[in-house]
Amino acid sequence: MKRTLAILVSNPLSALGVILVAAVVFSAIFADFLVPFPSHRGAVVDFANFNQPPSWQNLFGTDLVGRDLFSRVIFAYRISLVLGVVVLTIAVPVGVTVGLVAGYLGGWTETVLMRITDVFLSIPPLVLAMSMMGLLEPTLTNGMLAVTAMWWPWYTRLVYNIARSEKEEGYVLAAEVIGASRLHVIFREILPNCVPAVLTKMTLDLGFVILIASSLSFLGLGVQPPTPDLGSMVADGAKYLPDSWWLTVFPGLAILVAVFGFNLLGDALREILGVEQ
Repeated sequence: MKRTLAILVSNPLSALGVILVAAVVFSAIFADFLVPFPSHRGAVVDFANFNQPPSWQNLFGTDLVGRDLFSRVIFAYRISLVLGVVVLTIAVPVGVTVGLVAGYLGGWTETVLMRITDVFLSIPPLVLAMSMMGLLEPTLTNGMLAVTAMWWPWYTRLVYNIARSEKEEGYVLAAEVIGASRLHVIFREILPNCVPAVLTKMTLDLGFVILIASSLSFLGLGVQPPTPDLGSMVADGAKYLPDSWWLTVFPGLAILVAVFGFNLLGDALREILGVEQ
């Protein structure tokens, strides 16, 4: 704890990352109590106040049907964080398990698993997600599946490299000598040494998952109206630039804050855990 606090105090950017992420997570969790118009996250219209610029009543202005943009941005954070957490909850165990098995067992198992991984890695992530979403109905669930399908190989490659290095270490050889099973060696000996690197990458990836999900929504392949989504709001507002600039600027800044915060937090976590770049 002392070392963590010392790092945060000595590195203002790390402290800024913690503050930004804490603010995003807090606002997403308690959105119902923080926003002035909770009902505006749904199919609500208020044509008397449509397309209004920022004011004290509507900090981010209103959209084309009169909904408070600030309220919708905060609720969009909730959708983005849920998507990111679900995607990583599925992708990380799959990728880590495949990487551990390939790195430790070697031989034909390594060849087959890593060639499959290389196939997925050879396809640009956004292109793969767009291809899947083009075949599926554009819903939040299908968006999660599309992003998950492109995310697990990165963890496989990361853990595979660590496992190949660690399996020659003395503690692994000692466990094998005393008769430990392969499962014990993989999950009780090697896996704990992969955790710092995996946690750091997860923190960095939360921001990138939000960015990819927003990109899909920007193209009309992600979360569908009236559910608030940052990418959709940027796409809808872009049609009315520069006159109604707030429709695009504030959702875009919200994406920037989330991605920037998670990147800074990931860098801080890398330094705290002593993970090599």
